[in-house]
Amino acid sequence: MTTDARAAYMNATVATAGPAQLLVMLCERLTLDVQRGLDAMRAGSIADTNRHLVHAQDIVVELQSSLRTDAWEGAASLVSLYDYLQLNLVKANVTKDVALTELTLGLVSELCRTWREAALHSARVA
Repeated sequence: MTTDARAAYMNATVATAGPAQLLVMLCERLTLDVQRGLDAMRAGSIADTNRHLVHAQDIVVELQSSLRTDAWEGAASLVSLYDYLQLNLVKANVTKDVALTELTLGLVSELCRTWREAALHSARVA
């Protein structure tokens, strides 16, 4: 019963979120997935490591596919960052490299902070 209520709440939250909020939510989940993947890697759980890092890869693909590269000058740099994150996530998952996963976690955490600040700023301006 609790799971159904939580799922309904999450569905309503996503359905009513604006584009900036959705971007922040994706980045927060990306950060959580990489952290969980790192925790699973440290615990020696190959299946959980794979599950979390593959989900993180899926989120990066979604971020890449939703990026409008013609909308602003910095988009090409963001594409490169997303490509780098994707490469790191795949490599970390295949090799179970803790240091690479930690590096990637730092990058996605910073990306998440940046998008959160941008969303807050745009909300204040609007």
